[in-house]
Amino acid sequence: MILFRLNKRNRYSITALTAALESIGYSDYDVVDRIDDILVYDPKDTTVAYSLMTFDIEDALKEIDVLKKKGYTLIAGGPHPTADPQGMLKVGFDYVFTGDGEKNIIDYVREHRPAGRIFDGIKERVNLDDFPPFNVNRGMYMPIEISRGCPFRCGYCFTPVIGGGMMRYRSVDVVLEYAKVGVKNGKRIARFIASNSFGYMSKNGVTPNLEKIEELLSGLKSIGMEEIYFGTFPSDVRPESVTHDVLKLIKKYVKNKTLIIGIQTGSERVLKIINRGHSLDVAEKALEIASLEGFIPHVDFIFGFPFESDEDIEETFKFIDKIVKKYNAKIHAHTFMPLPGTPLFKYGLGRLTKKHLKVLGSLAARGILDGYWHKQQELSLKAARSIS
Repeated sequence: MILFRLNKRNRYSITALTAALESIGYSDYDVVDRIDDILVYDPKDTTVAYSLMTFDIEDALKEIDVLKKKGYTLIAGGPHPTADPQGMLKVGFDYVFTGDGEKNIIDYVREHRPAGRIFDGIKERVNLDDFPPFNVNRGMYMPIEISRGCPFRCGYCFTPVIGGGMMRYRSVDVVLEYAKVGVKNGKRIARFIASNSFGYMSKNGVTPNLEKIEELLSGLKSIGMEEIYFGTFPSDVRPESVTHDVLKLIKKYVKNKTLIIGIQTGSERVLKIINRGHSLDVAEKALEIASLEGFIPHVDFIFGFPFESDEDIEETFKFIDKIVKKYNAKIHAHTFMPLPGTPLFKYGLGRLTKKHLKVLGSLAARGILDGYWHKQQELSLKAARSIS
């Protein structure tokens, strides 16, 4: 028996892993959201599986201590175990999964287990078409993952590590095959998981493949999808991929009037430090195109980089003021969270200044800004305690 330990942030991962098990006919598992639900099972016959981000570690460690003493087998995967597999073995996990998890969870239940106790899903990447995007048998649905990986190396982001730097795609035929199953079961709203939705089926992960995007969206309409959301959470957009052609195409099919576009800062200096790979001119051009084509740009910004100067902060707020006025942009605010395994981890915790808090509060009061920057500050502190 495998018990997957659910928390607020790992539902998508658990859905994908259990779907992979169902694909081979394995059903001896359950999903639990309390340690008390685990303790009713016999430790001798039970594996407890954790999918963990760094800010989940503090809570998980408390449970691990209890479960290890009772004799449960513990396994861990997800972003933090991928960044620090040896650390996870040291705190008590029996096996650790890095990178892609679908094949490795199947190998685990088939008892094909590595001597070093670390399943390598980084060197051995999976083909997305080989696995279901959701778990039909247990009624566990999620947005369909249409791509995995990212060719960019933004310094704050772990996606290129856990998902790989080469883009992989779930083919249109396979997406539509499972979408039909969803429609049959009353799931008539289509959302997607992608690091850059407009890069779907692109050779370089950036330049829109208009033919494949239209094949996907028109196919979804033809099978009975009532609402399609594309270019909005959780399938954000790189500014380099925003063109008049792709927006003219998608607005024939999509329900969303907003586009989630990542820019992250209004400082050219900070853009270079975080290795975003685009300039402010390219970013602003994307917002202009979006506005001209009738979309509202919903722009991601990260605040509190430890290396920001007062001038950088001022430039970011001036840029925000500009794009709000010119393009009716909305702002989605994040606080910088240093993630193990990323280039910017070495800089430590994000720091929101009094000016940050004042301006962010003012923008939020005006209905221009949303996000969880306060919560992310708390999560960042929690993560720091776990890895100190």
